[in-house]
Amino acid sequence: MFESMAHWLVKTEPTVFSFDDLWNAPKRTSTWDGVRNFQARNFLRDAMKVGDAVLVYHSSVEPMAIAGVAEVVRAGYPDPTQFDRKNHHYDPKAKPETPTWFQVDLRAVKKLKRPVTLAEMKNVPELSGMMLLQRGVRLSVQPVSPEHFRWIVAAGF
Repeated sequence: MFESMAHWLVKTEPTVFSFDDLWNAPKRTSTWDGVRNFQARNFLRDAMKVGDAVLVYHSSVEPMAIAGVAEVVRAGYPDPTQFDRKNHHYDPKAKPETPTWFQVDLRAVKKLKRPVTLAEMKNVPELSGMMLLQRGVRLSVQPVSPEHFRWIVAAGF
């Protein structure tokens, strides 16, 4: 599964939008919007491609954990929330002709049978190089190596 594509991890607070929300969305598909970090934006805009595999990670809860697998079904395009004055993601500096922020569309592929927790991943030597486990890295969108992706998916099933 997903061997020839890039692999990603996206963070979400499940009280805002959970993997179950993605799973229950029409066609199990939703926009992944609201990212307001330039490095994460660059991944969304320039690197995430249709068919890429995505781990959906629940942050700001106990336990923090990877809850499911999704795939990119639409590559990066301007995030319309940046132009909407009523949206909390509104950015007054962004202009439609020169958008600042981008989003992708994700489709839920598989729910993990059991969440793979942050605490568990920290205790696995094979995952030691994973960006999620590095001190100070708080990106909401980050690349994942194929090996780390395979380990996590196997652990969740």
